[in-house]
Amino acid sequence: MPQRILMAFAALSLIVSACTPQQPAAPTAAPPTAAGASPTQAPLPTGETPRMGGVLTYIVSAAPPTFDGHQSTTFATLMPVSPHYSLLYRLDPADNVSKIIPDVADGLPQVSSDKLTYTIKLKSNVKFHDGTTLTSADVVATYQKIMKPPEGVTSPRQGVYAAVESVTASDPSTVVFKLKFAAGSFLASIASPWNYLYSAAKLKEDPKFYVKNIMGTGPFTFIEYVPGSHWSGRKFADYFDKPKPYLDAYRAVIIGDPARQTAAIRSKQALIEFRGFTPTQRDELSRALGQDLAIQEASWVCVNYVAFNTTVKPFDDERVRRALTLAVDRWSGGEALSKQTIVKAVGGLMRPGGPFAMSDADLEKIPGFYRDNAKAVEEAKKLLADAGVADLTFKFHNRNITTPYEPVALFLINEWKKIGVTATHEVKETAAYLADLRNKNFEVGLDFNCDYFDEPDLQLSKFRSASGLGKGLNFSHYDDPKLDGMIDAQARETDPEKRKQLVWEIERYAMGEKAWMVPVIWWNRIIPYIATVRGYRIGSNHYTTMDMANIWIAEER
Repeated sequence: MPQRILMAFAALSLIVSACTPQQPAAPTAAPPTAAGASPTQAPLPTGETPRMGGVLTYIVSAAPPTFDGHQSTTFATLMPVSPHYSLLYRLDPADNVSKIIPDVADGLPQVSSDKLTYTIKLKSNVKFHDGTTLTSADVVATYQKIMKPPEGVTSPRQGVYAAVESVTASDPSTVVFKLKFAAGSFLASIASPWNYLYSAAKLKEDPKFYVKNIMGTGPFTFIEYVPGSHWSGRKFADYFDKPKPYLDAYRAVIIGDPARQTAAIRSKQALIEFRGFTPTQRDELSRALGQDLAIQEASWVCVNYVAFNTTVKPFDDERVRRALTLAVDRWSGGEALSKQTIVKAVGGLMRPGGPFAMSDADLEKIPGFYRDNAKAVEEAKKLLADAGVADLTFKFHNRNITTPYEPVALFLINEWKKIGVTATHEVKETAAYLADLRNKNFEVGLDFNCDYFDEPDLQLSKFRSASGLGKGLNFSHYDDPKLDGMIDAQARETDPEKRKQLVWEIERYAMGEKAWMVPVIWWNRIIPYIATVRGYRIGSNHYTTMDMANIWIAEER
């Protein structure tokens, strides 16, 4: 039977609560560092045999607004919930999450010569936590829910699957995806960490079953969720990938305050936080823990956007939106903010330094990215005057997560003062914050876009029309058929260089000319953790490798 929210298995709950979390180990030990200095990292341990047992306690900085990964857009769902589920394909945690490998699929797909048909065989030994065997019917039901959700069920990633014509089961162990056009991003799209495999039977009984229930085929079964406190799971004895998982159990503790997060790692009450700490937190832990601490850092497929409620005045006017992006000096802001929080690089709609990134020289020609901020400020003031809102005032809607939402918001509010704009910071907890963005209950908000892969079809799905395939992701709530066509065109282009040019034209139009929603500064991941945690390797996102199957705990040195 599925386990419902707040339903606890008493015996295991006692085990998880009583076990002093055996310090998980991360791959790089770091000596103490002076404030502001870069930590020196030791090489990753190699050739070790995973140790069985132990409980991993880790930090999640926000509570899950839903249990349903298909409907969620936040790490607050993925980090505690992913250990309960399997995927069709996943990104390889041993390859810095850039290589796609099978999960429940039995090998890579057979692809037709015209690249329009993908035939996928399934492993035969995959069981749900209720003992039933996963079949192709479950995979089909899962993807139909994601691509064509029933009435009353949202799916923010519908736009990612615009190329898919159908998904069917040719036999109990075979799934067939047929595409409308060849799409180079298709395999990456079905390796999405959000695409938990669900039971077709449960979905038939209730399409909203997974919003408040857990029943998957992942490495851990559900113990309990105590709102405001923790989420916990225990090892699934019938998990198909033996001998994984190595851990006996895990406990995700919900701690939003950065000072408390740092204290939890310093005291080893928690062993790791998988999203990212600030440079200040890193340096404090490095000084306190020395060689007991490991540190990994990487650039991040994650950025904050300024979203405009284009259904209300004056934000339906592109002159107002352009003025607000022109005022922001991203170049100096990135340098200053990188010393205090987890943002660093300036870029457009694609990750700076990534395979689709525009050069700085080209980026600097787009409004909002000029090097000459004084010139940009004067242009912004004129635009506001022309729009009749020279003394613009609004509430700036934000999420109650300090890192990096608060410093980024305060930076923007201060930048807007240069053009005579007064923005009042309004903060809400994650569920209410997302609900307000989704329901147009805001004026201007600090949105975010975080993905698991450098892929235009993923990054640009947020920019599709809100009444179409952008539904649930496009929080500026505009419709733009021209932009939809541009996004479709780049998706169909198979020549990599030509595709880049199309992506860059989208950037010039969507964030420069129209300023529908605009990126602020891209994020930088910093993961300091207790050095007994093994099997973890940082990647360019905080969504993948969260099933905990590969993580194990070494003995204290």
